[in-house]
Amino acid sequence: MVKHVSFYLFLFLGAVNLTDALDRPNVIFIAIDDMNDWISLLDPDSPIKTPNLKRLADKGMLFTKAYCPSPACNPSRVSILTGLRPSTTGVYGNNSDWRGALPDRKTIFQKFKDSGYSVKGAGKIFHHKINGAFHDGPSFHSFQPMISQPHPAKKLNEAPEYGSIRTDWGVYPKKEEDSIDFKTIEYCIDSINNSKGDKPLFLACGIYRPHSPFFAPQKYHSMVGKVPVPKRKINDLQDLPKGALELNRSTKWFWKGMQNLESRIPGSYSDFIKSYAACCAFADAQVGKLLDEVERSLPKDNTVIVLWSDHGFHLGEKDHIEKFMLWEKSTHVPFIFVVPGMTKERSVCKVPIDLTVLYPTLLEVCGLPKDKSCDGVSIIPLLKENKVNWKRPALMTYKKGNHALRTKRWRYIRYSDGTEELYDHERDPNEWDNIVQKPEHSGVIDGYRKWLPKNEKNQVPDLKRKK
Repeated sequence: MVKHVSFYLFLFLGAVNLTDALDRPNVIFIAIDDMNDWISLLDPDSPIKTPNLKRLADKGMLFTKAYCPSPACNPSRVSILTGLRPSTTGVYGNNSDWRGALPDRKTIFQKFKDSGYSVKGAGKIFHHKINGAFHDGPSFHSFQPMISQPHPAKKLNEAPEYGSIRTDWGVYPKKEEDSIDFKTIEYCIDSINNSKGDKPLFLACGIYRPHSPFFAPQKYHSMVGKVPVPKRKINDLQDLPKGALELNRSTKWFWKGMQNLESRIPGSYSDFIKSYAACCAFADAQVGKLLDEVERSLPKDNTVIVLWSDHGFHLGEKDHIEKFMLWEKSTHVPFIFVVPGMTKERSVCKVPIDLTVLYPTLLEVCGLPKDKSCDGVSIIPLLKENKVNWKRPALMTYKKGNHALRTKRWRYIRYSDGTEELYDHERDPNEWDNIVQKPEHSGVIDGYRKWLPKNEKNQVPDLKRKK
């Protein structure tokens, strides 16, 4: 058997094609939905404790400044799983027919299938919105879809006029085994137990929580205790440009609805925040159960693990609830990479990156052929803690023409109408003061504009609802 030391020696020397190697690494690929950066993994002072995410991060490298390609499920996941940005594909929305737009593009899963892996998955990997039609069957040898979202007989938040069922929150279901993610983890554990030694395993585990509705069993509500509401600035939106206000138009009713609900039922906002926290604790526990099985059944020195969230989530910051904006809270995500023989335990990378790096990096660390058509680049230099020449900012896109760039100090946003925002994170980590109009920052802005996409595809057609 080829041990992991010689495995990586061959990789870096280019001496072998690891598709033919005897000891290729297993891959555990964990996707979490809607988990933002207000978790103890990224913010030690956060009341939302995620000990199992920390446990995983201690095995390898935590990226503290990782960002989604897009603050919406479908465009973000398509970008991560195909290696192509929304501006390249035209997949900008949650209804965009991504496979119709990219009929010949191989997903990361297909790349591993082609290289002899047994590729299995469960839960929310691709966007699931319309009758499961966003799922990509050819990507997997076997796949267990998400079970139907269970709902209580009536809304738990006592405000039936506030939005749809997806805005509900509270203690539910009574039994943990009735939850979506319990079934997903159960399948993933069985897949590890039933994996055969003649093929390496690629296992994709899609955890749905903390996606709304914010339902979690009582155990997790009790676990989080008291959770304060996020910090806000009065009149925070007064310095926003036209482009930002226009992009925010479709979701601003969430915040207004919450304000109205709080005025009639005091404490509703706090309950909403606590329910999100409980869902994060629940998701963290599912990661822990999966890690338990990985540690029991897969070789530590030959198992690559990657964990990411598709985007962040606003809980009232900047008078916004939901994702769908290009600010820090809706784009900053947890990202962990564990590569035996390469990443050091408890290592931390603070270089801003976006998750288009995942596709090319995973191919390279597992010795699969490179794909030069990827929009992202491999972060092996960062995994090896060699960041001297890393100059790329993280790039995020939401709908055509709207982009954000993130560097160590700055967030720059440019909208399709040409209006802009600029935030100095050294002085303003909450992004309360848009300083784009200050002349002393014109050089910073000019330097960032060159990183924006030069050519952008139009929005692809939406996937038609099946009858």
